[in-house]
Amino acid sequence: MVGLSKKEEQLMEYIWSGKRLFLKEIIECYPEPKPAVTTVSTLLKRVQDKGFAAYETFGNSRQYYPLVKKNDYFSKEVSGMIKNFFNNSTEQFASFFASARGLSMEELENLRKIVDSEIQKKKKS
Repeated sequence: MVGLSKKEEQLMEYIWSGKRLFLKEIIECYPEPKPAVTTVSTLLKRVQDKGFAAYETFGNSRQYYPLVKKNDYFSKEVSGMIKNFFNNSTEQFASFFASARGLSMEELENLRKIVDSEIQKKKKS
């Protein structure tokens, strides 16, 4: 699966919103100034060609829906980033993230809770 450009990701965010959308509804999701219909149509064609979205035809209109779950896409993207930038080491990534982002004490505590919860799940399985 080929990755998405920033503009394609933005479009997919609207499609991932949980409902099927017609072109007009997708354009309405964009902030002002709204992109041209042709621009959004081109982006839709590209995400379809990449296998991220499809459509169902209703008369002369197309209703778009995702073929790839948002979580699956971002999980793959993060995994690729860890592989490419952190020698495939999740520990290096976590260390970089925790230190370079300047996380607050509250954010670090919340991360600890998430990690502790995942540890408990692993112990039970």
